[in-house]
Amino acid sequence: MSTIGSFEGLQPVSPKQEGDDQSSETDQLSTEEGDPGTVSGPRQTSRPPSVTESAPYPSPYHQPYISRKYFITRPGAIEPATEDLKGHIAKTSGEKIQGFWLSTETDHWNNEERILLVTDRILLICKYDFIMLSCVRLQWIPLSAVYGICLGKFSFPTVSLDKRQGEGLRIYRGSPEQQSLLSGWNPWSTEVPYATFTEHPMKYTSEKFLEICKSSGFMSKLVPAIQNAHRNSTGSGRGKGLMVLTEPILIETYTGLMSFIGNCNKLGYSFARGSVGF
Repeated sequence: MSTIGSFEGLQPVSPKQEGDDQSSETDQLSTEEGDPGTVSGPRQTSRPPSVTESAPYPSPYHQPYISRKYFITRPGAIEPATEDLKGHIAKTSGEKIQGFWLSTETDHWNNEERILLVTDRILLICKYDFIMLSCVRLQWIPLSAVYGICLGKFSFPTVSLDKRQGEGLRIYRGSPEQQSLLSGWNPWSTEVPYATFTEHPMKYTSEKFLEICKSSGFMSKLVPAIQNAHRNSTGSGRGKGLMVLTEPILIETYTGLMSFIGNCNKLGYSFARGSVGF
Protein backbone atom coordinates (compact mmCIF):
# COMPACT_ATOMS: atom_id res chain seq x y z
CA MET A 1 0.00 0.00 0.00
CA SER A 2 1.28 3.43 -0.78
CA THR A 3 2.08 5.64 2.18
CA ILE A 4 1.75 9.42 2.41
CA GLY A 5 4.88 11.34 3.28
CA SER A 6 5.52 14.93 4.40
CA PHE A 7 3.47 17.87 3.12
CA GLU A 8 6.11 20.56 3.86
CA GLY A 9 6.80 21.16 0.15
CA LEU A 10 3.20 22.02 -0.71
CA GLN A 11 2.21 25.70 -1.12
CA PRO A 12 -1.32 27.17 -1.03
CA VAL A 13 -2.66 28.08 -4.46
CA SER A 14 -5.06 31.02 -4.75
CA PRO A 15 -7.93 30.78 -7.20
CA LYS A 16 -7.38 32.30 -10.61
CA GLN A 17 -8.91 35.71 -11.25
CA GLU A 18 -9.94 37.07 -14.61
CA GLY A 19 -6.90 38.52 -16.36
CA ASP A 20 -4.41 36.21 -14.66
CA ASP A 21 -3.78 34.37 -17.91
CA GLN A 22 -2.97 37.60 -19.67
CA SER A 23 -0.65 38.67 -16.86
CA SER A 24 1.24 35.40 -16.96
CA GLU A 25 1.60 35.63 -20.74
CA THR A 26 2.88 39.21 -20.45
CA ASP A 27 5.43 38.19 -17.82
CA GLN A 28 6.63 35.35 -20.01
CA LEU A 29 7.01 37.65 -23.05
CA SER A 30 8.89 40.26 -21.07
CA THR A 31 11.23 37.60 -19.77
CA GLU A 32 11.90 36.20 -23.24
CA GLU A 33 12.45 39.66 -24.86
CA GLY A 34 14.52 40.90 -21.99
CA ASP A 35 15.09 44.43 -20.70
CA PRO A 36 18.40 46.09 -21.66
CA GLY A 37 18.70 47.64 -18.25
CA THR A 38 17.73 44.62 -16.31
CA VAL A 39 19.51 41.34 -15.97
CA SER A 40 17.10 38.60 -15.17
CA GLY A 41 17.12 34.84 -15.53
CA PRO A 42 14.37 32.62 -16.76
CA ARG A 43 11.42 32.21 -14.50
CA GLN A 44 11.79 29.07 -12.37
CA THR A 45 8.76 27.03 -11.36
CA SER A 46 9.33 24.81 -8.34
CA ARG A 47 7.32 21.62 -7.93
CA PRO A 48 6.76 19.86 -4.63
CA PRO A 49 8.55 16.54 -4.25
CA SER A 50 6.57 13.37 -4.77
CA VAL A 51 4.75 12.27 -1.64
CA THR A 52 4.00 8.71 -2.75
CA GLU A 53 6.35 5.97 -1.59
CA SER A 54 6.21 2.49 -3.07
CA ALA A 55 6.26 -0.55 -0.81
CA PRO A 56 7.56 -3.99 -1.80
CA TYR A 57 4.77 -6.29 -3.01
CA PRO A 58 4.37 -9.15 -0.52
CA SER A 59 3.56 -12.75 -1.24
CA PRO A 60 -0.15 -13.01 -2.15
CA TYR A 61 -0.74 -15.59 0.57
CA HIS A 62 0.51 -13.11 3.18
CA GLN A 63 -2.19 -10.57 2.34
CA PRO A 64 -5.17 -10.87 4.69
CA TYR A 65 -7.65 -10.11 1.90
CA ILE A 66 -6.35 -12.94 -0.28
CA SER A 67 -6.04 -15.47 2.54
CA ARG A 68 -9.56 -14.75 3.81
CA LYS A 69 -10.94 -15.98 0.50
CA TYR A 70 -10.06 -19.47 1.74
CA PHE A 71 -12.76 -20.35 4.26
CA ILE A 72 -10.29 -22.51 6.17
CA THR A 73 -8.47 -19.38 7.40
CA ARG A 74 -11.56 -17.79 8.90
CA PRO A 75 -12.04 -17.95 12.68
CA GLY A 76 -13.94 -21.02 13.80
CA ALA A 77 -13.43 -23.04 10.60
CA ILE A 78 -10.78 -25.62 11.51
CA GLU A 79 -11.93 -26.29 15.08
CA PRO A 80 -15.34 -27.84 14.20
CA ALA A 81 -13.62 -30.12 11.70
CA THR A 82 -11.17 -31.51 14.24
CA GLU A 83 -13.91 -31.90 16.86
CA ASP A 84 -16.15 -33.75 14.40
CA LEU A 85 -13.35 -36.16 13.54
CA LYS A 86 -12.43 -36.69 17.18
CA GLY A 87 -16.03 -37.60 17.92
CA HIS A 88 -16.15 -39.95 14.94
CA ILE A 89 -12.99 -41.77 16.03
CA ALA A 90 -14.25 -42.04 19.60
CA LYS A 91 -17.51 -43.66 18.43
CA THR A 92 -16.03 -46.04 15.87
CA SER A 93 -12.65 -47.24 17.10
CA GLY A 94 -11.65 -45.34 20.21
CA GLU A 95 -8.02 -45.27 19.06
CA LYS A 96 -5.44 -42.74 20.12
CA ILE A 97 -5.11 -39.86 17.64
CA GLN A 98 -1.53 -39.01 16.68
CA GLY A 99 -2.43 -35.69 15.09
CA PHE A 100 -4.36 -33.64 12.51
CA TRP A 101 -2.95 -32.07 9.37
CA LEU A 102 -4.34 -29.83 6.65
CA SER A 103 -3.19 -30.89 3.20
CA THR A 104 -4.02 -30.87 -0.50
CA GLU A 105 -4.73 -34.12 -2.31
CA THR A 106 -3.47 -34.13 -5.89
CA ASP A 107 -4.67 -36.50 -8.57
CA HIS A 108 -5.12 -36.43 -12.33
CA TRP A 109 -8.38 -34.50 -11.97
CA ASN A 110 -7.87 -31.73 -9.45
CA ASN A 111 -6.27 -30.36 -6.30
CA GLU A 112 -8.60 -30.65 -3.30
CA GLU A 113 -8.02 -29.71 0.32
CA ARG A 114 -8.12 -32.54 2.85
CA ILE A 115 -7.82 -33.11 6.57
CA LEU A 116 -5.51 -35.99 7.44
CA LEU A 117 -5.77 -37.85 10.71
CA VAL A 118 -3.39 -40.54 11.93
CA THR A 119 -4.22 -43.02 14.70
CA ASP A 120 -2.41 -46.14 15.86
CA ARG A 121 -3.91 -48.24 13.08
CA ILE A 122 -5.49 -46.06 10.40
CA LEU A 123 -4.94 -43.07 8.16
CA LEU A 124 -8.17 -41.12 7.80
CA ILE A 125 -8.57 -38.84 4.76
CA CYS A 126 -11.45 -36.39 5.16
CA LYS A 127 -13.00 -34.12 2.58
CA TYR A 128 -14.54 -31.36 4.67
CA ASP A 129 -16.89 -28.55 3.62
CA PHE A 130 -15.55 -25.49 5.47
CA ILE A 131 -18.54 -23.43 4.35
CA MET A 132 -21.26 -25.68 5.78
CA LEU A 133 -18.86 -27.06 8.43
CA SER A 134 -19.71 -30.67 7.64
CA CYS A 135 -17.87 -33.78 6.56
CA VAL A 136 -18.46 -34.71 2.91
CA ARG A 137 -16.49 -37.95 2.59
CA LEU A 138 -14.26 -40.16 4.73
CA GLN A 139 -11.69 -42.63 3.49
CA TRP A 140 -10.11 -45.15 5.86
CA ILE A 141 -6.72 -46.64 5.02
CA PRO A 142 -5.35 -49.36 7.35
CA LEU A 143 -1.75 -48.54 8.13
CA SER A 144 -0.86 -52.22 7.95
CA ALA A 145 -1.80 -52.13 4.23
CA VAL A 146 0.60 -49.26 3.44
CA TYR A 147 3.84 -50.63 2.04
CA GLY A 148 5.49 -47.62 0.41
CA ILE A 149 5.86 -43.84 0.52
CA CYS A 150 7.39 -41.84 -2.31
CA LEU A 151 8.75 -38.32 -1.83
CA GLY A 152 9.64 -36.07 -4.75
CA LYS A 153 8.71 -33.44 -7.29
CA PHE A 154 5.66 -33.81 -9.52
CA SER A 155 6.16 -34.86 -13.12
CA PHE A 156 3.62 -34.86 -15.95
CA PRO A 157 3.24 -36.34 -19.42
CA THR A 158 4.63 -34.14 -22.17
CA VAL A 159 1.16 -33.61 -23.68
CA SER A 160 -0.41 -32.41 -20.44
CA LEU A 161 -1.85 -28.87 -20.34
CA ASP A 162 -1.84 -28.73 -16.55
CA LYS A 163 1.80 -29.13 -15.49
CA ARG A 164 1.66 -27.98 -11.90
CA GLN A 165 4.89 -27.09 -10.17
CA GLY A 166 5.59 -28.48 -6.74
CA GLU A 167 6.47 -31.53 -4.75
CA GLY A 168 4.70 -33.87 -2.41
CA LEU A 169 4.36 -37.42 -1.19
CA ARG A 170 2.52 -40.48 -2.42
CA ILE A 171 1.26 -43.23 -0.10
CA TYR A 172 0.94 -46.69 -1.67
CA ARG A 173 -1.45 -49.27 -0.29
CA GLY A 174 -1.61 -51.45 -3.39
CA SER A 175 0.10 -52.04 -6.68
CA PRO A 176 -0.65 -49.47 -9.43
CA GLU A 177 -0.88 -52.37 -11.90
CA GLN A 178 -3.98 -53.60 -10.04
CA GLN A 179 -5.86 -50.37 -10.76
CA SER A 180 -8.62 -50.71 -13.32
CA LEU A 181 -8.98 -48.30 -16.22
CA LEU A 182 -12.42 -47.24 -14.98
CA SER A 183 -11.21 -46.33 -11.49
CA GLY A 184 -8.29 -44.41 -12.96
CA TRP A 185 -10.62 -42.12 -14.91
CA ASN A 186 -13.34 -41.87 -12.27
CA PRO A 187 -12.72 -38.81 -10.05
CA TRP A 188 -14.96 -40.26 -7.30
CA SER A 189 -13.37 -43.70 -7.24
CA THR A 190 -12.00 -44.97 -3.90
CA GLU A 191 -10.23 -47.94 -5.51
CA VAL A 192 -7.10 -46.02 -6.56
CA PRO A 193 -4.26 -47.87 -4.74
CA TYR A 194 -2.41 -44.73 -3.72
CA ALA A 195 -3.01 -41.18 -2.47
CA THR A 196 -0.88 -38.15 -3.34
CA PHE A 197 -0.58 -35.06 -1.17
CA THR A 198 1.14 -31.70 -1.25
CA GLU A 199 1.23 -28.82 1.21
CA HIS A 200 -1.80 -26.55 1.50
CA PRO A 201 -1.37 -23.07 -0.10
CA MET A 202 -2.27 -21.38 3.21
CA LYS A 203 0.75 -22.86 4.96
CA TYR A 204 2.53 -19.54 5.51
CA THR A 205 -0.42 -17.40 6.62
CA SER A 206 0.18 -17.95 10.34
CA GLU A 207 2.14 -20.01 12.83
CA LYS A 208 -0.89 -22.22 13.40
CA PHE A 209 -1.22 -23.12 9.74
CA LEU A 210 2.53 -23.55 9.37
CA GLU A 211 2.36 -26.24 12.05
CA ILE A 212 -0.58 -28.19 10.68
CA CYS A 213 0.38 -27.91 6.98
CA LYS A 214 4.01 -29.09 7.09
CA SER A 215 4.56 -32.37 5.27
CA SER A 216 7.58 -33.07 7.47
CA GLY A 217 5.39 -33.01 10.57
CA PHE A 218 2.91 -35.38 8.95
CA MET A 219 5.69 -37.79 7.92
CA SER A 220 7.22 -37.75 11.40
CA LYS A 221 4.01 -39.26 12.79
CA LEU A 222 2.94 -41.38 9.82
CA VAL A 223 6.11 -43.44 9.33
CA PRO A 224 6.41 -44.69 12.95
CA ALA A 225 2.67 -45.43 13.04
CA ILE A 226 2.94 -47.56 9.87
CA GLN A 227 5.97 -49.42 11.22
CA ASN A 228 4.18 -50.17 14.50
CA ALA A 229 1.08 -51.30 12.60
CA HIS A 230 3.21 -53.73 10.56
CA ARG A 231 4.78 -55.18 13.68
CA ASN A 232 1.42 -55.60 15.41
CA SER A 233 -0.43 -56.91 12.35
CA THR A 234 -1.81 -60.44 12.77
CA GLY A 235 -2.34 -60.91 9.03
CA SER A 236 0.02 -62.42 6.54
CA GLY A 237 1.57 -59.03 5.76
CA ARG A 238 3.98 -58.22 3.02
CA GLY A 239 7.05 -59.23 4.98
CA LYS A 240 9.16 -56.39 3.56
CA GLY A 241 8.20 -53.56 5.91
CA LEU A 242 7.80 -49.97 4.79
CA MET A 243 9.77 -48.60 1.84
CA VAL A 244 10.41 -44.85 1.67
CA LEU A 245 11.69 -43.70 -1.74
CA THR A 246 12.79 -40.36 -3.17
CA GLU A 247 11.90 -40.04 -6.84
CA PRO A 248 9.64 -37.99 -9.17
CA ILE A 249 5.91 -38.52 -8.68
CA LEU A 250 4.04 -39.00 -11.96
CA ILE A 251 0.66 -37.28 -12.18
CA GLU A 252 -1.12 -38.99 -15.06
CA THR A 253 -2.91 -35.94 -16.44
CA TYR A 254 -3.21 -36.54 -20.17
CA THR A 255 -4.43 -33.41 -21.99
CA GLY A 256 -5.66 -32.11 -18.64
CA LEU A 257 -8.19 -29.54 -19.85
CA MET A 258 -10.72 -30.14 -17.07
CA SER A 259 -7.94 -30.31 -14.49
CA PHE A 260 -6.53 -27.03 -15.80
CA ILE A 261 -9.90 -25.28 -15.52
CA GLY A 262 -10.54 -26.67 -12.05
CA ASN A 263 -7.17 -25.71 -10.64
CA CYS A 264 -7.15 -22.22 -12.17
CA ASN A 265 -10.49 -21.53 -10.43
CA LYS A 266 -9.52 -23.38 -7.22
CA LEU A 267 -12.63 -25.56 -7.46
CA GLY A 268 -11.13 -28.04 -5.01
CA TYR A 269 -11.11 -25.52 -2.15
CA SER A 270 -13.80 -23.87 -0.05
CA PHE A 271 -13.18 -20.50 -1.65
CA ALA A 272 -15.06 -17.19 -1.84
CA ARG A 273 -15.90 -16.42 -5.48
CA GLY A 274 -17.51 -12.99 -5.49
CA SER A 275 -21.20 -13.29 -4.70
CA VAL A 276 -20.96 -17.10 -4.78
CA GLY A 277 -18.78 -19.12 -2.40
CA PHE A 278 -18.18 -22.85 -2.81
